[in-house]
Amino acid sequence: MKKIKTILLFGLIMILSISIFSANEPKGEAIYGGEVVVAIPQDPDYLDPHRAAASGTYEIMFNVFEGLLKPDSNGGARPAVAKGYEVSDDGLTYTFEIRDDVYFHNGEKVTLEDIKYSYERLMGVNGEALSSDFEGSVESVKIIQPNKIRFELKETDTTFLFNFTESILPKSNDGQHNINPIGTGPFKFVEYLPGQRIVIEKFDKYWDEKLPYLDKVEFRIITDPQASLIAFQAGEIDMIPRLGAQYINLIGNNGYIISGEQNLIQILALNLNREPFDDVRVRRAMSYAIDKDLLIQAVADGYGTKLGSNMSPVMGKYFKEGLADKYSVNIEKAVELLEEAGYPNGFETTITVPSNYKFHVDTAQVIVEMLKQIGIKAKIEQIEWGVWLDRVYAGRDFDSTIIGFTGKLSAYDILKRYISDYSRNFLNYNNPEYDRLLKAAVKETDTEKSIELYKQAQVILSEDLPAIFLMDPNFIVALQNNLAGYTLYPLYIQDMAVIHYVK
Repeated sequence: MKKIKTILLFGLIMILSISIFSANEPKGEAIYGGEVVVAIPQDPDYLDPHRAAASGTYEIMFNVFEGLLKPDSNGGARPAVAKGYEVSDDGLTYTFEIRDDVYFHNGEKVTLEDIKYSYERLMGVNGEALSSDFEGSVESVKIIQPNKIRFELKETDTTFLFNFTESILPKSNDGQHNINPIGTGPFKFVEYLPGQRIVIEKFDKYWDEKLPYLDKVEFRIITDPQASLIAFQAGEIDMIPRLGAQYINLIGNNGYIISGEQNLIQILALNLNREPFDDVRVRRAMSYAIDKDLLIQAVADGYGTKLGSNMSPVMGKYFKEGLADKYSVNIEKAVELLEEAGYPNGFETTITVPSNYKFHVDTAQVIVEMLKQIGIKAKIEQIEWGVWLDRVYAGRDFDSTIIGFTGKLSAYDILKRYISDYSRNFLNYNNPEYDRLLKAAVKETDTEKSIELYKQAQVILSEDLPAIFLMDPNFIVALQNNLAGYTLYPLYIQDMAVIHYVK
């Protein structure tokens, strides 16, 4: 076995290309203590981190739960409950050494039995599998020493390490994880009032004695972005993640902005099991009709990067360049393709959008106007987030929808959403060659060869267009002038442990 001292994803994922703009972040000595109110647009879908699918849930629960490892801001993973690990030369065996100073928020010390329970829960050993990654890839989990646990994989997976950021839960809390969430993170869960707030407080026995700075964080649920802005201007809100670009100049003198690429893939997702979207000519016609440059200006005030496949340029060497302009606006070509597909007069359709995401609603409104140019009459249906999850995401009952796929730290995790038998492939995309490329890439130990396979997969997506790939909008955060320490991640994360007041 070889000891890995610096925890990175086998050197495969080095997301260092995020450009960050920060205006007037306050300087001064960091102060311990204080409370912060953060505006968020929606309720969590679950409090149980193993069941949560919404990115908005993960950004909160990142502060409450930890795995053996946890994400870092450079696109790698760092020690959390584990203090080190070893990987066998064949990539099939992972052995973790556990810290002896980690406690759950209920005061219990974390044991190897808790860790084994948590990952076997994900595997579905004693019930429903809660992670297709663990269910399909892990052969066994064994406690081998008083402070070591070993995972055997069924086959080589060069991107599997990051899966060990999945949350560790206390075995004693089985059956209560969604009611009384207990983790090991820097903050402990205190209260959730649906439609109002989620409250977390500093955990005094956190293993990193330097963190967190804050005593308490309230995530206040405000569905109207203008209401969030007004509350911020009045000093009632301390931080707004995902601020709309159109509001930047309205923050005023009491606040400042941090902005950077967020590794999010905004798409117009199409249901390929429903006519006319089962015809690639229709999908290509729609892509030719959508002016992405104009869309970014109209919806994001220019704060975004247009895309041509399901990957952001943030992913560096894994990103296939040259696809964003594959379907430059060509109305004549779009009309011609619709005629070939049997729709000379266009067709009527519905774009279903989660109402709490104003950015996606605004995007839909612009796209509706663009599609009119080729005879497609689209209407917008706004539904609540919970309904969207049940009907669109789980039930696959939709024509099209606009949503953002949150960033992952491996090319495979970003692209696997389109594998035909993947449980979350709600677009119903099916291409055996795409499946083959992805499965070959994840087993390939030669980095350059795996990069080429991932790039080929991106090209296939750009040709088949299971979705119209729109943009990676900048992540824009507003903070009050007395707060500092905000850190951008290439994931949907609000790391409240490092945020602090200054004097």
